[in-house]
Amino acid sequence: MKKETIEKAYKLAKDQYAELGIDTDKALSALSEIVISLHCWQTDDVGGFEKEGAELGGGGIQATGNYPGKAKTIGQMRDDLDKAMSLIPGKKRLNLHASYGEFGGKLTDRDAIEVKHYQGWIDWAKERNTGLDFNCTCFSHPLADDGFTLSSKNEKTRAFWVEHVKRCRAIGAEMGKQLGTPTVHNLWIPDGSKDIPVDRYGVRKILKKSLDEIFLVKYPKKYLRDSVESKLFGIGSEAMVVGSHDFYMGYALKNDLMITLDNGHFHPTESVGDKISSLLLFYDELLLHMTRGVRWDSDHVTTLNEEIVLIAQEIVRAKALGRVNIGLDYFDASLNRVGAYVLGTRAVQQAFLFALLEPHAALVKMEEQGKTFQRLAMLELMKSKPFGAIWDYHCLKNNVPAGGDYIAEIEKYEKDVLLKR
Repeated sequence: MKKETIEKAYKLAKDQYAELGIDTDKALSALSEIVISLHCWQTDDVGGFEKEGAELGGGGIQATGNYPGKAKTIGQMRDDLDKAMSLIPGKKRLNLHASYGEFGGKLTDRDAIEVKHYQGWIDWAKERNTGLDFNCTCFSHPLADDGFTLSSKNEKTRAFWVEHVKRCRAIGAEMGKQLGTPTVHNLWIPDGSKDIPVDRYGVRKILKKSLDEIFLVKYPKKYLRDSVESKLFGIGSEAMVVGSHDFYMGYALKNDLMITLDNGHFHPTESVGDKISSLLLFYDELLLHMTRGVRWDSDHVTTLNEEIVLIAQEIVRAKALGRVNIGLDYFDASLNRVGAYVLGTRAVQQAFLFALLEPHAALVKMEEQGKTFQRLAMLELMKSKPFGAIWDYHCLKNNVPAGGDYIAEIEKYEKDVLLKR
């Protein structure tokens, strides 16, 4: 898109929003401060680099598709991340899973990982003046094959995973210390039953015991912030998930942790956007995993849909941008993976821009006066305002392609790099 066209369109759009009392420059300034944590696992379909040819296994999750260009080395992954980040405006971080360490070709089991295995990632982040987030990897491992890790009744198995998560927290704290920005460590486990269990209380009691041991060590919050993530069900855990929303909501609140809201981890009729205002009243911070579930937790690439927009709106309406950590969590192997990063991240950023351009005070006034028709009419009106012109201007100011110009960049990278792997 031509610079002159973008600037002209922005001026006209700015005037339209100003008629509604909305300062578009102020909205763009706020958008520029929002940090999105990109998940490393979109590049390689959640395989990791613990061994050559590693693939996702178990955990009640799966990546479908076989589009060419999958990252097969850490070097290729970093190239893909650099390309994606160069096409995304605003502030970004990188979210790592423990299975993405640099192990030098040596088999290092998960209860033996150390900071040295991730120092290369810390240095990579330093060079780019960005932060890292971290996740324990409690799946794709023989000791997770029976569907139980931290809640296992086999003490040897349980102790193995407790040690793994302890080490992950220590590594995360060191990341935050070296980078000068807190690392968010997220804990998600696949534990659950395929068919009807009779000892839900027993395994949840074991999970609580494991978590108590894991969080016994306290790290300064300026280095590490902990979050726990629930799920409704997974493949192989249809009947019961040990770490349910109720379980983690209670545990996190009692132990001063964050709770992670993945909008694919609830029943399709539930709304994560509706949960945010409730949880913000009781938690200092929240962690979001933004995804797009199609009928179930399918982890499709995020798009600018009503679900994502409502999540952004509820955060902005609560003036809680500084209290919500925003991460992405999808993995689609059926399309260009770098393109998936760019499209999905931009969609989340667009949702927040849409929310920042809402005449919230006027809408609240209508609501309080019982003007429900006027409120609905205004909400509908905002959908046809020239939001796209504001977004294109944001891209221009951040020196990234505006409109659909990034598509050609992705196609070129696929031809020059991805198809040669």
